[in-house]
This record gives sequence, structure tokens and C-alpha cells, in this order.
Amino acid sequence: MSRTTFRTALAAGAAASALLLTGCVAGENAPAAENPGDGLEGQSLAIDFATYNPLSLIIKDQGWLEDAGLEVEWVQSAGSNKANEALRAGAVDVGSTAGSAALLARSNGSPIKVIDIYSQPEWAALVAPDGSPITSVEQLKGKQVAATKGTDPYFFLLQSLEAGGLAPDDITVQNLQHADGWAALQAGAVDAWSGLDPIMAGAEEEGATLFYRNVDFNSYGFLNATEEFLENRPEVAQAVVDAYEQARAWAAEHPEETAQILADVAGLDLAVATKVIEERSNLDVDPVPGQAQIDVLKKIGPVFVELGDVPNQQLVDDALDTLIDDSFVTAADPGRFA
Repeated sequence: MSRTTFRTALAAGAAASALLLTGCVAGENAPAAENPGDGLEGQSLAIDFATYNPLSLIIKDQGWLEDAGLEVEWVQSAGSNKANEALRAGAVDVGSTAGSAALLARSNGSPIKVIDIYSQPEWAALVAPDGSPITSVEQLKGKQVAATKGTDPYFFLLQSLEAGGLAPDDITVQNLQHADGWAALQAGAVDAWSGLDPIMAGAEEEGATLFYRNVDFNSYGFLNATEEFLENRPEVAQAVVDAYEQARAWAAEHPEETAQILADVAGLDLAVATKVIEERSNLDVDPVPGQAQIDVLKKIGPVFVELGDVPNQQLVDDALDTLIDDSFVTAADPGRFA
């Protein structure tokens, strides 16, 4: 199915669900729509939002979870590493990361499960400042490169180095959060930056060059939850996934509004936000985590062991075997929030 066809079908399905819920299809004698908050009133939820996760921004903007009666604490994640820290510390019940970061966390004992795939983005690339002579990965030898360890751009950098015939010790990595990496590139403190959208799209508009891109080196966007949360409050977890799937349908119906929400939260020009949404964020992806994601992560896992980020391959393999919980997304009812 093409992306356009998928968008149309998804939007139509959401509209049909809305009609059914309001009784417009069945007529005046149709039963009253169920309250989307049944059983949720007064329960708490700590959940992240992130500019690299447009669906989270829609849910926050639309207030669906609050309307369902949940007491929601929204926590902004500056990167996958920060989302993982919040999940491990119990500061959030649900957090959004790149798939690579989720695997790294699980391999190192963080009790998280992926419950939904929110995107299949091309959100990482290697960036050089305006006027830089750097045009290839090979030219990074001996250079300073900014990257946020534990995130997709970091693993993108490692894979890019391998593709260019370089080893990690051929460069010096400056471990900086994404926004700080861009600031360092602007200041001339580093020679290159392994960037993340939407910051990267803004950098591109300001003259920076994306000198190496490879969509196959980007892992999927994972929505993760703690095992304790899934076990003790499955009805809240289901509401979160239902909201995510409604947000996916809403984004398909309202691409301009989706870009505007991103622009407002990230402080971007609308044209830049539109580029991120339309060109580099595939929100039409199958939301059910499965073999497609595992296949990508199998390529990244050995890198963790080689670099000493995970003690041994068995921990990676065990994490791959236990990372996915697809029960919530396969039972998703986005129409409850339509």
C-alpha cells in the first residue's frame, strides 16, 4: 500500500469511527457513545513529549488524555537518552525513543517494553557547517564530531564511520545533547555534528550541509513503557496507545496543523517544520512492533558490544527477544478519542 493510500484509508477509518461513536450512522436510537475516560478518571500518567515525536505533540495539544479524566504530567525529552533516563528513574511511565536507544536500555537492564511504533523517520544525518570543506565521511579522520551518545544520531555516526572505512577512534566524539551539538557546530567548536530533526532541518535552512545521509541507518521511533506500568495499569496504557493511533489519523487529515504544532513547540519556521513532517517523518508506518524493527536492531546490537556499551552479545539477544509487547496496539481503538 502506498503512503498516500495508507493516509486516505487511515483518515477514512478514523472518520468512520467518529460517526459510529456519535451515533450518526445508526440513527437516533443508537446507544450513547461510551465515555473515552471510563475507568480512567483520577488516575495519573507521566508521559513524555518530544519534538522528534510529532504524534506526542498532537496528543498534548489536543488534550485527549486529560479529557478522558487522566491527571497527566507531561515531561519533555531532549533526546532518546533523556527519555531512557526518565523511564529508568520512574519519572515517566511512557517515553519515546529511537529503536536503537530502546534496545541499548533494555540490554543494560532497563525494564521497558516497546508498545507502539510512532514513526519511521529519516531523522539523523551527518552535518557540516556552512562553508566547510568536509563533503564525505572519509574526511572526518582526526576531526571533532558532536553526537549525543545513546541516541540514534550516535549510532548513525558509528555506522557511517564503518561505511566510510573509519573506526570510532579515528575521530573524537564530543558527547553533547542535540541542541548543544548544533550550537557547537555553529561556534566552530566541532568540525561536524551527527544531527537530529527538527533541529537539523533548522540548521539546514541556516546553511549547514547534510553531507552524509543513509535512511537505512535510522532506526524506528519506539514508544516505550515500563513493565511495572503495563502490569499495574494496563487500562491507562491502552488509552495512551489509543491516543497515539488517533494522533496518527489526525496527522494524516491535518498535515498543515501538524507542522504548525511542531513549529510552535520547537520554535521553528513553519517551512522548516513542514519539511520535517512531509519529507523526513513517515508517520504512516505500521504501528505494530515486529520483525521489521528487530531486523534493523540486529544490525545495531553488535555495535553496542564492540564499543563496550553492553557487556556481551547474549544480553543484546535477550533484549531483542523480550523488548516487544504488541498487545496494546493490536487492540487499539483510536475512535474512542475521535
